[in-house]
Amino acid sequence: MQTTPLINTLADQIVAHIRTDKLEAGERLIERKLAEQFRVSRSPIRNAMKLLQELGVLSQGEGGGYIVANVEAAEKISLETPSADEEENIYLKIADDRLNGRLPERITESEFLRRYDLTKGQLGKILLRMANEGWIERLPGNGWAFLPVLTSLQAYEDSFRFRLLIEPAALLEPKFKLNRAALMRCREEQQWLIDGGIWTVADAKLFELNSGMHEAIIECCQNSFFIDALKRLDRLRRLIDYRQMLDRKSARLRCQEHLQLLDLVLEGKNQEASRFMARHLQDLSKLKTVAREARVEPEE
Repeated sequence: MQTTPLINTLADQIVAHIRTDKLEAGERLIERKLAEQFRVSRSPIRNAMKLLQELGVLSQGEGGGYIVANVEAAEKISLETPSADEEENIYLKIADDRLNGRLPERITESEFLRRYDLTKGQLGKILLRMANEGWIERLPGNGWAFLPVLTSLQAYEDSFRFRLLIEPAALLEPKFKLNRAALMRCREEQQWLIDGGIWTVADAKLFELNSGMHEAIIECCQNSFFIDALKRLDRLRRLIDYRQMLDRKSARLRCQEHLQLLDLVLEGKNQEASRFMARHLQDLSKLKTVAREARVEPEE
């Protein structure tokens, strides 16, 4: 099944619940109780349990619902593997080296392995992630080429000015059609961040959740030029945004703004939502510029 960062995180939390509470094979998991425990709606809990069924941890119980199927699998499995933190640090190190011009435009897998002391398995996962995120592509043979990204503060500031033109305007497009299911899913994710997920979620996942919310809103305008422009910009700004991440207290406030914005759109108040979007992007641009200027680069 197709997963999201929220579903993966909830699946990990359910596995941790099985281990911590020493649940045995055959014990039933109550969807409603898990939703209350993890402070989300039942829909993402249901999807997380479906994922765990595919992984052999859970199985369908008689009369519906899920039961623990394999305690051993629950002991071993984690969607955030034991080396996830290490791999995340290496991934961000590669991103930082790319932004600072310390990597050539073209690079071989052997060079990656030497520079970052990786195993072939680790490198394979990291390269797949980079390719999926759109900032590197495979060349014929074993080489890789980096794709264009935003690498300067000026370009980053320009990107916000461009977003100020298209995102508020998209909300006023005459063909705007609400995708309630998609926006409700985004709302659940933002609520999860506010309720505590913000303190533990990785920077990359936080970027996905927040950029995904903005993309879900602009997709409702049904103007392919607006939609493609924002998605292309998100691919370009991904790396520099990892370095511009706000402290989690400020990020939580931005998530609260996201909830207000989503509620305005869901209520059909697009004029008000357009004005709110403009203020949100202006404030965010100022905050990230200040964060960037305060950041001291390490000496070479």
